[in-house]
Amino acid sequence: MKSKYRLQQEKIQFVKSGFTQQLQIQLGLIEVQSPLLSEHGSGIQDDLSGWEQAVSVKVKAVPDKSYEVVHSLAKWKRYTLGRYGFSAGEGIVTQMKALRPDEEALSSVHSVYVDQWDWEKVITEEQRSLNFLTQTVKKIYSALRETERLYAEEYDAKNVLPETIHVVHTEELMKAYPELTAKQREHKIVKQYGAVFLVGIGGELSHGYAHDVRAPDYDDWSSVNEQGSTGLNGDIIVWHPGLNDALELSSMGIRVDQLALKRQLGLRRQEEKLQLAWHQSLLAGELPLTIGGGIGQSRVVMQILQSDHIAKVQCGVWPEPIAEAL
Repeated sequence: MKSKYRLQQEKIQFVKSGFTQQLQIQLGLIEVQSPLLSEHGSGIQDDLSGWEQAVSVKVKAVPDKSYEVVHSLAKWKRYTLGRYGFSAGEGIVTQMKALRPDEEALSSVHSVYVDQWDWEKVITEEQRSLNFLTQTVKKIYSALRETERLYAEEYDAKNVLPETIHVVHTEELMKAYPELTAKQREHKIVKQYGAVFLVGIGGELSHGYAHDVRAPDYDDWSSVNEQGSTGLNGDIIVWHPGLNDALELSSMGIRVDQLALKRQLGLRRQEEKLQLAWHQSLLAGELPLTIGGGIGQSRVVMQILQSDHIAKVQCGVWPEPIAEAL
């Protein structure tokens, strides 16, 4: 049992360290340290879908402030790039740890504990395009495939990721399968291609609904891109044979500029956030234009090791029936 456990931990570490290195090479990033807590009311906390409650923390030595365990570092990264004067083409990646206790259900791919590679990179105005976004996606996918190749070579495993990742817009997908739910559409298209970048998540589609919910103050899901479709963001989703299902590995995108921030907060009726410190900094032009996202560490490990439950590659908390079955 000890040797089996040790081998599993070696494999997890091999994938995590290998992908960190490959991501840095592909995107030109440096690894930095990051916070576990964000100050309540600063605007830096990622509100995710808007209904999730963060874990509150009181710090005895700082009694006049309150803090929350981060959901992600979407806005902190952009603030950091601006604070330390990063230039276009430069960026950061960090090993983010978070808690999301308001997950509606725990499953083979959802847990309370969240670990991801949170990355962000400064871009130019000209790079705020779908073309630049998809180029970046292909680099991330190359890092993923190279990590899988090195793992397969080291542990005599199979490569399952296809050679290329297929780009599909959510509107195009909805029109192809109007009778299916959003998750059913994802399942169908990812099973067909093996790896898909699904563009335009958060904005309303022609049938009146969004494919999925995204916060209004980091990804730009409302700007019209050069192809005439809406959205400069998306998800990287791959086919997991062991689960016989689609597995989302990353949510990412070109971040909002001043116009997109105002537009999206208006669409979500959250204009009051414009008064928060982080949002004021963006409106004042103090934050750089960026692209960024989060890549799930445990999910990448699940994919490459072909594990059928996230609990097999991370330490989390589970309802008793799930814990006993693992």
